[in-house]
Amino acid sequence: MSRTRDLTPAGRRTAARRAAGAVLAAALLAPLAACADGGTEGEPGPSGSAPTTKLTVLAAASLTDVFKTAGAAYERSHPGTRLTFSFAGSQELVAQVSQGSPADVLVTADTKSMDKVRADTTAPVVIAKNRLVIATGEGNPFKVDELKDLADTRLKVVLAAPEVPAGKYSRKILDAQGIAVRPVSEEPSVRAVLSKVEMGEADAGLVYRTDAESAKDKVDAVEIPDAQNAVAQYPAAALKDSGNAGAAAAFVAWLSSPEGQGILRDAGFQKP
Repeated sequence: MSRTRDLTPAGRRTAARRAAGAVLAAALLAPLAACADGGTEGEPGPSGSAPTTKLTVLAAASLTDVFKTAGAAYERSHPGTRLTFSFAGSQELVAQVSQGSPADVLVTADTKSMDKVRADTTAPVVIAKNRLVIATGEGNPFKVDELKDLADTRLKVVLAAPEVPAGKYSRKILDAQGIAVRPVSEEPSVRAVLSKVEMGEADAGLVYRTDAESAKDKVDAVEIPDAQNAVAQYPAAALKDSGNAGAAAAFVAWLSSPEGQGILRDAGFQKP
């Protein structure tokens, strides 16, 4: 008689769970084994090279271009670290952190978004500021000169959704001036607003100055006076659940260093 037939019903259920767990563990470990040659923290990379620390950075969509530049610079000066960026609207990033998505650093485009996950982060530090501009098609074909022009119902205006920091800032400055705008769409990120204007699907939209600068060969930027504008702040923080706490804190600190700040300034971001 085999041992399986000797088990009680409870014993058979326990054995089945253990077997299922072993199968699941094998399935989860297989992709990791396939990537082993790339090296993980504390493990040698190809041909016994130095250990590689991998950091995942969740960053506001408006940081897309500058963080690609910053990431390359950081990896050059920190050869044992590799950065992976995930760009989206700050509200989406906060949702990811709240749901326990694995990551090491969070950078949002407003302090309110960061405040929603303060229990999950170390103390945040503001690394940059930004301001809004009106993005129009190249050559500004509809002659948009100021905020009140966006109330023209003949214009197709697009804004970021209300839950997106850029959307909150946009509505704040429009409401302050008593300007009623009916957007043809509300986008999930400021980069989506910029894309609509770039592709001609919208005549104008409110984006950050740095976004317009990144697409200056495709859109024009109409400046908004400081008295009518809003200041966007970008806080950065390491996540408490990071498996690379020291490296995550080092990257956040580097963003405030002369090198990191120089890259942000060159891209048009303002001092914290």
